[in-house]
Amino acid sequence: MAIYQGVRPSTIPLPRFGGAGVLPRRRVGPLRRSRQRSRPLPALLGAIVVAFVLAFFSLAQTVRVTATDYEVDRLAADRTRLVALQEELLSDLNRLGREPAIRRQAIDLGLGPLGEPLIVRSR
Repeated sequence: MAIYQGVRPSTIPLPRFGGAGVLPRRRVGPLRRSRQRSRPLPALLGAIVVAFVLAFFSLAQTVRVTATDYEVDRLAADRTRLVALQEELLSDLNRLGREPAIRRQAIDLGLGPLGEPLIVRSR
């Protein structure tokens, strides 16, 4: 009988001398071996999923910041345009809001000063 390291002798149903029984053979099946070998695979898959989630989160934040920056730039341009329009309207009001400017504009449009009022008496 050859003896291999880590292998127990098979059980023989006959009793041995000295009354000591033989220990049953310990079986290590393929299921136990596969569980021991596949332990790095779930950890690796978990690490890949975590890395993907973190990368996706980072990408989403970057896109959100870029969109916000674009919106801020657009609003700043709108504000600049509105301030320029406000200044133009204020200058027009100051220029055209005075009496001589209004009189000149009315004469240019063909209007003239009013004559004496006509009074109509009731009967």
